[in-house]
Amino acid sequence: MHKAGFVNIVGNPNVGKSTLMNLLVGERISITTFKAQTTRHRIMGILNTDDMQIVFSDTPGVLKPNYKLQESMLNFSESALVDADVLLYVTDTIEKPDKNAEFMEKVRALKVPVLLLINKIDLTNQENLVKLVDEWHEMLPQAEIIPISAMAKFNVDVVMKRIKELLPDSPPYFGKDQWTDKPARFFVTEIIREKILLYYDKEIPYSVEVVVEQFKEDAKSIHINAVIYVERESQKGIIIGRQGKALKKVATEARKTLEHFFQKSIYLETFVKVDKDWRSSDKELKNFGYQLD
Repeated sequence: MHKAGFVNIVGNPNVGKSTLMNLLVGERISITTFKAQTTRHRIMGILNTDDMQIVFSDTPGVLKPNYKLQESMLNFSESALVDADVLLYVTDTIEKPDKNAEFMEKVRALKVPVLLLINKIDLTNQENLVKLVDEWHEMLPQAEIIPISAMAKFNVDVVMKRIKELLPDSPPYFGKDQWTDKPARFFVTEIIREKILLYYDKEIPYSVEVVVEQFKEDAKSIHINAVIYVERESQKGIIIGRQGKALKKVATEARKTLEHFFQKSIYLETFVKVDKDWRSSDKELKNFGYQLD
């Protein structure tokens, strides 16, 4: 028999969902930085073996939306509750179970197996962990609770074993050689955005969107033209930096990561343009690939 199913990862921002996803899939799919709201889309990573296909899905952190972009991000998170065969709800040792009560109500109503993963257990002690497990058990009685540390790779194998046991019998949903539902261009934009998250402060990373205007690939190399969109002229100046140094650093670091990711030589050109208030514009968000309904 062949098993296949959708394993969707949800939770609040910054609890370690993307790190966990990358461990489970074994590919560096979701950008993982130390800043909240890093993941903006729903990203699938597909794990194939001879008798199994697990379609993992990483989603944006659940939050109360303040502007249109965040509404779209919440839509991605809520859509993950609808089509899951197994739900991984990721929390950590700092977060209280009563955060985001509305979303928890939806999780509580699910009929599919829920694995509640308490991440970052290396940051607490046994006594506090036992208390936390009890609190979560009260909040989500149907969930199976597994304490983990994604950074230390602790208990991730236990999670994987449970997922395999819970998967339904089914033929594969995707080709067996496919490891994500996203095109190559998507990962270029994510990797450039990751570098911007790492090198700029405050509002800048959240005001940025990246669009790949050219992606030409041959046997040994890829030529890429990417445009970094910001909301204001002042942000454009910050992204470029004095004598273009800041932008050059981002491009250099992105190119190194892209070469590692695609295993080819990368020629990367980056440009910066202003697209005023794109985060609040339906038209622009649709152009950038966000779901608004």
